Amino acid sequence: MAFRKRNIALSRAPASTDATDPSSHLPAAAPPPPTLIPGVRPSPIDGRPTTSTGTPSLDGILAGHAGLPLGSSLLIEENGTTDYAGALLRFCAAEGVVQGQQVHVVGMGEVWGRELPGISEDHGGSSRRAGKERAEKMKIAWRYEGLGQFESSRGAPSPSRTAGQGDGAMEEVSIFCHTFDLAKRLTLPTGTAINYIAVPPSATASPSALPQILQSLQKQLASSPENTVHRLVIPSLLSPALYPASAANPSSILQFLHGLRALLRQYSTQLTAIITLPITLFPRSTGLVRWMEILSDGVFELSPFPYSHVQALAQSAGTTKDEDRPQGMFAVHKLPVFHEKGGGGGADDLGEDMAFTLSRRKFVIAKFSLPPLEGDTEAQEQAVREAAGGSAMPKKADLEF
Repeated sequence: MAFRKRNIALSRAPASTDATDPSSHLPAAAPPPPTLIPGVRPSPIDGRPTTSTGTPSLDGILAGHAGLPLGSSLLIEENGTTDYAGALLRFCAAEGVVQGQQVHVVGMGEVWGRELPGISEDHGGSSRRAGKERAEKMKIAWRYEGLGQFESSRGAPSPSRTAGQGDGAMEEVSIFCHTFDLAKRLTLPTGTAINYIAVPPSATASPSALPQILQSLQKQLASSPENTVHRLVIPSLLSPALYPASAANPSSILQFLHGLRALLRQYSTQLTAIITLPITLFPRSTGLVRWMEILSDGVFELSPFPYSHVQALAQSAGTTKDEDRPQGMFAVHKLPVFHEKGGGGGADDLGEDMAFTLSRRKFVIAKFSLPPLEGDTEAQEQAVREAAGGSAMPKKADLEF
């Protein structure tokens, strides 16, 4: 008795195909893989393309997208006369330059571009270590290796690695967010030019001053390839030192933000925007700023601590030598989630107080908690253990039955 396979499903050929044509019975060709754009990866929430802001801790709180979704904007508000928000903009612009993206800066000159932070020296070593760890975790177990050899011996295609493709080359392609050093300066690659969009001075300002910025940006978008990512950086929007007084009129600035929002939706896979606003001059209690927040996809607020408060935190008993002291509070008012499409997540911890710390090499956003009191010895020891990365030892009374 002859053996025959019984697990082969019978299928009927479509009516539109010609039975006499042998090519009609062949399987359909697989669609070509999507083009990989440097610095862009899909969101783990809904798969929309995202890019890094240049700050890993900021990427981690953007509604679970692990980056800034393309086609969205961020409005960063800052109290006082400090410029912590300007550091975030520099990290974002430097990340765009390193990834080969087009960066547009409004209201600043070439001096601002020459002050972009350079890549940290230990970034390459840390990325290589991380790449080796990922390679070790992704190794196939020995019993599955034999299965792969058995399939390849039967003629089935087996995955292979291209010769000469080392780990270093793969890591350079897979880097999503670089580590920058504010004490260094970024060397712009040859052929890379930052587009500086000037704001007309107050003496020659007209009601069309802000629309001219959108016209210049739209020309750049229309003339660039579809796989080019653009970053729009606007430092200190409506600042009297950069913008005429007429720009602060609601009919002018709201029309500008409406037009920018339309460009973001039109070029939803190419354009992102990050804007800073000095709310000391334009408080959040005014209707103008509230409408600006409505027209933005993400809204954050930086509230730096006074100098006396920073000194008190540094001298408190709960801090350790290597612990980074927070320099201000970080408030999240809105996240970049497209409500009409749903999605978004990872905002479970955003209800707690958060603080930011700016050091030479990083801008860190983390949970904020007050240090223990001077007389609370038990809480002080617990804080020291947590800062050292160890766990609290159980007491003798807890071990006794």
